[in-house]
Amino acid sequence: MVNDVFKSMEDKMKTTAKAFHADLATIRTGHATPALVEHIKVDYAGVPTPLIQLAGISAPEARMVIIQPWDKSCIHAIEKAILKSELGINPSNDGNIIRLAIPPLSEERRKELTKVVSHKVEERRVSLRNLRHEALNELKMMEKDKSISQDDNKRAQIQVQKITDAFIAEIEKLGKDKERELLEV
Repeated sequence: MVNDVFKSMEDKMKTTAKAFHADLATIRTGHATPALVEHIKVDYAGVPTPLIQLAGISAPEARMVIIQPWDKSCIHAIEKAILKSELGINPSNDGNIIRLAIPPLSEERRKELTKVVSHKVEERRVSLRNLRHEALNELKMMEKDKSISQDDNKRAQIQVQKITDAFIAEIEKLGKDKERELLEV
């Protein structure tokens, strides 16, 4: 029973860590990567659709992203969505493909982005703590229902804390790595 609580909490924390990793990939550094634009929602036939479902996205050079729509009629909608996004990049369109030239980040923008990363790390820490709180409540209920002893509950709480600490360390490491990447010139 206690193992079920651990398993459930670990699965949720792994999901949180994966989502955080994907979230960090969308923060622009000086390098081009398809992850910068995959998540952008494009108004396609009145339905907000992720760009990845509408086009092939590649990064053939270190500072260039190429978007090749499968349906040429949506090229202007894609361009509009990119302009509306937080990327701050002007797309160039030749009628068949869209090119995004990734300019180098200014020092000021780099510092802004490191603050964004720090904020996102703190949000994930809070969500991990909330998951820990849920697990501790489940353990408390088990003890109250007499399905586990008080000693088992204490041991389980220590294990829950160890798991939480490990995931918080992972989140912080990902955040530090991203900050280091942002501050590289």
